[in-house]
Amino acid sequence: MVCNNLGKVSVRAFDDFDKKICALKDAKHWCEVAKFSPCENFLAVGSHDNHCYIYSVDAESHSYSLIAKDHRNSAWINSIDWTADSKELRHSSGDYEILYFNVEAKEPDVHGSEHVADKVWATNSVKYGKDREDIKPHGEDQTHVNDVCATGDNKTMLSGDDFGLVNVFNFPHPDCKAARSYSAHSEHVVRVAFSQDNKLVFSVGGADKALIQWKVKQQ
Repeated sequence: MVCNNLGKVSVRAFDDFDKKICALKDAKHWCEVAKFSPCENFLAVGSHDNHCYIYSVDAESHSYSLIAKDHRNSAWINSIDWTADSKELRHSSGDYEILYFNVEAKEPDVHGSEHVADKVWATNSVKYGKDREDIKPHGEDQTHVNDVCATGDNKTMLSGDDFGLVNVFNFPHPDCKAARSYSAHSEHVVRVAFSQDNKLVFSVGGADKALIQWKVKQQ
């Protein structure tokens, strides 16, 4: 997927990025995050128009149909996580809010925060929550944290921040004072990610426009 500053999302063939499958034009402003469900039957797109758009995906025809739109946020969407069974998702926004949506029922899950510990998440990219409060240094708010992600076993979490650092925490309940921080980017780090086997880390810089690959050393 390629998201542009006008809100358009271009879906491309994975083996040939020049091949366009379709274009989604529902968002009114640029989309900061887009993520397929684990079953690959759904796509969620978070926009700076404060909406989360949810599409169903037809694997045979490669067509995308808008099935739901969550418009409850009062700020832009900055992260999306799906549950492992692809039935629900959560999205966080620029006003430190996390909302939950039941994709199976096509309606908001207003009690989602009460049952979050009972759910198995396919990814762990929301920046807010009691189990990750200490990813920010003392005296700082969370605006300097640009991205987080966790390993598949949810034992380690990364963050990329405005200080150009890639930070590694134990998870859950990370301790900022015990974090290991690594510097290579010239300025802010906008995205961090583990490889599928958790042996590599990737970070993307903002001002330097650099993609850096890190090797994870086993202790």
